Amino acid sequence: MATSRIRIGLCAALVMAVAGLAAAYGGSDSKAGVAGARHVLKSATVKTRKISKLGVVLVNGRGLTLYMFKPDHRKRVTCKGSCARAWPPLKLKKGQRPTAGGAAKQKLLGSDKNPSGGRVVTYNRWPLYTYIGDSKPGQTNGQATNLNGGLWYVLSPSGKVITKKR
Repeated sequence: MATSRIRIGLCAALVMAVAGLAAAYGGSDSKAGVAGARHVLKSATVKTRKISKLGVVLVNGRGLTLYMFKPDHRKRVTCKGSCARAWPPLKLKKGQRPTAGGAAKQKLLGSDKNPSGGRVVTYNRWPLYTYIGDSKPGQTNGQATNLNGGLWYVLSPSGKVITKKR
C-alpha cells in the first residue's frame, strides 16, 4: 500500500517537473502561441459571410449571424431581460476591444453600455445580437422577424440594414 502511494507521488512529481521544464524552455514559438491565445481571448470579432438571398452579412467569431434591433435606434441597447435571453448581445469583457474580419470595417465598430452590465459591440452604432433560433453558422432564422418588441435585421459590411426576408 505504501509502495503504491510512493509511486503515485513520484509520477505526479515527474509530470509536474516535465511541465515546468516545457514552460521554461519552450522557446519563442510556444510563447508566441500563448500570446496569440491571449489575443483571441481579448477580442470580440465581427466578420462577414455570404448568405443566399441576403448577400454578405455580419457574423460573430463563431460564424453565427449578427442582428440589429430596430428599437435601439442606433443609440443604445434596449433589448434586456427575456429579450436578451432570446437575442444574446455580442458582449465585450472588461479590457476587450472589438475587431473586424472579412469585409467588416474596423472604423464602424464600437460599443455601448449594456443595461445588464458590461458593454455590447456596435456596428455603425447598432448594438449587435445573435439569435437563439440560429444554432449553426449561416442560419438567419431571426431575419425580418417582429419579436420581443420590434423588428430584427442583419447588417451589411457597409453598416446598412438589410430588410429583405430570407
